[in-house]
Amino acid sequence: MDSSVASKTQRPYSAWNDDALVAALEAGDEKAFTEIYERYWQRLYELAYRKLGSAADAEEVVQDLFVAFWQKRATARIHKLDVYLFVAAKYKIIDCIRSRATHEGYVAFATPHLPTADRATEETLSTADLSAALAASVGSLPANTQAVFRLSREQYQSVPQIAGQLNIAPKTVEYHLTQSLRFLRARLKDFLVLTLLAYQLLF
Repeated sequence: MDSSVASKTQRPYSAWNDDALVAALEAGDEKAFTEIYERYWQRLYELAYRKLGSAADAEEVVQDLFVAFWQKRATARIHKLDVYLFVAAKYKIIDCIRSRATHEGYVAFATPHLPTADRATEETLSTADLSAALAASVGSLPANTQAVFRLSREQYQSVPQIAGQLNIAPKTVEYHLTQSLRFLRARLKDFLVLTLLAYQLLF
């Protein structure tokens, strides 16, 4: 065995630099992956928590990031590990924000977290326009889907309550809710883009 290789393999992974860990990771070294995870998990979690304000969402973002990181270990071209991970975290955070960004999600989540300096950006997202766009989009839903959506979002009924009231299966309720949210996100994409741009100013 090459003496330099033997020397490296005898050292604890915590003593390896990022480049050595990346090289080992690309070769499928699970211990190198574990060291990268332990080295960066806390910092990535803190970033996600600052931006999302939710411990559960922050944990999910970081876990998803590392799952993808392991799956792409052989094909990713990583020149600087910390930059790669934090850029990946940024886009995972944006995806999480986008998934929240219906009208109610925007008002409840974005307003208290935008810094004072960015309130001008927030004000450009007219609440009246958002409300009108949302109302028009809900009105375009198929009748059954619209009924389920209104019972859930306007009357705050649970899936079992909606199923009992409409005499349909709970899985059918869940299907209509999924379809309605997917449809509304597509219809409100122009507002979502503005929301994402406002949050990108925080990075």
